Amino acid sequence: MENKPQFTRPPFEQAQRAWEEVLRQRGLPTELIWVFEENLCLEPQSSDSRGYRIGYQVVWTPPPSEAQHIAYDHFSEFDAPLVWYRLGTSRGKSICLLLCDAWFNEKSEAEGFIKRPEWHMLFRPGPTEEIEEIKEKARWEKRLVRERPLKELDFGMTLRAIHEVLAHGRVLTPYERYALRLLHVWRHWLGDKTA
Repeated sequence: MENKPQFTRPPFEQAQRAWEEVLRQRGLPTELIWVFEENLCLEPQSSDSRGYRIGYQVVWTPPPSEAQHIAYDHFSEFDAPLVWYRLGTSRGKSICLLLCDAWFNEKSEAEGFIKRPEWHMLFRPGPTEEIEEIKEKARWEKRLVRERPLKELDFGMTLRAIHEVLAHGRVLTPYERYALRLLHVWRHWLGDKTA
């Protein structure tokens, strides 16, 4: 017998209105900029208690306009908390991500998370600090990509996965990604000009 989840996720628009209300109640901007893994810029900084500072960019890897809807729909398929996560403020707007993983099951209000158990969601309004938008390509290219500490931000959806959903209707498996790369290399090697 299949166990049914003890929650029902609302449509994206309803959940976003609830998120915006949480932000409004805390005096935070309700106009949102959605970012994904490829938009984050973690730079080493010894003066920060975390050992790095967080910025973002949407110049070199801009998210598609419907990216947050795709991430929400994809994460809604999992029996893990879906987290509305705010990094900070930039240009008078809230910089936000959608995250999802069982890792968030034990998160509490003391850690800055507001629980919505009926939706199996968490809202994390985050700090009031200003988040820098990175506009220098050299800084972007030198960002921490590997060997960075595991953080909440590692449980977001990638733009690569968003583009796979747009192109194929779903996120591809690692084998399918490998097969597509092999197919492109093969076509290039054989001189197929239609690829």
